[in-house]
Amino acid sequence: MKDLIEYIAKALVDHPEDVQVNEIAGEQTSVIELKVAKDDLGKVIGRQGRTARAMRTILSAASTKLKKRSVLEILE
Repeated sequence: MKDLIEYIAKALVDHPEDVQVNEIAGEQTSVIELKVAKDDLGKVIGRQGRTARAMRTILSAASTKLKKRSVLEILE
């Protein structure tokens, strides 16, 4: 899951070297924290949060296949 979010985020931003992804794994749920450069934050969130919502949808579909639940948090 971590690699999937990292791949998508690096494709979206202008500074892919500043993308940091941390995964905090629990028994049922894993939290994936995404941190990007300040000027790339808008690109990751998108207009009215559409890009972030799309990334969460993809993450949800991929984690459902593994019978787990994943949550994406975008950090400032």
